[in-house]
Amino acid sequence: MAELDTSGKDGGKGGKVRSKKASTKVDLTAMVDLAFLLITFFMLTTSLSKPQAMDIAKPDKDAKDENRLELRESQTMTILLGKNDRIAWYMGEAGKSAPTIEGYNDIRASLLKNKKDVKDASGRDIVIIVKPTDGATYKNFVDIMDEINITKTNINAPAVDDDPKHLLDSERDFMKSKGIL
Repeated sequence: MAELDTSGKDGGKGGKVRSKKASTKVDLTAMVDLAFLLITFFMLTTSLSKPQAMDIAKPDKDAKDENRLELRESQTMTILLGKNDRIAWYMGEAGKSAPTIEGYNDIRASLLKNKKDVKDASGRDIVIIVKPTDGATYKNFVDIMDEINITKTNINAPAVDDDPKHLLDSERDFMKSKGIL
């Protein structure tokens, strides 16, 4: 049906013809059902990731001297976690080699270099001892453990010694002199 438009500019004498459009309705019930079926399918078939725990070796408080593991100085890297997101590390025995101070952005390269140097020199894997100090935060500890895990530095668990009594005098003095303890 066509209606005569009398609102034209010519004062109602002749004009445009306008047609009525039928309204369209779409029933989306089937689409909603399909969406829920797809969501249910993907929820049931997706495998959820399981949290992974990292193994950490800590010294036993009641350890006897006969159970101690002797490590070669040449394959041992000690990492001291200090304040202000700073790390001091050294290879070998404390006091015999000067520690290097780095940030968390640089430690990965040092881990990889020391791992390669130990492997080339002795054919053995590097052993890492992590010593958090009072100035270190939990975030610092998690960051260094992540870096060790990312670089696949240890086959076994890294050793963590968080007892402040085990921080050697030479380590404490060095860190105090550099302002990171």
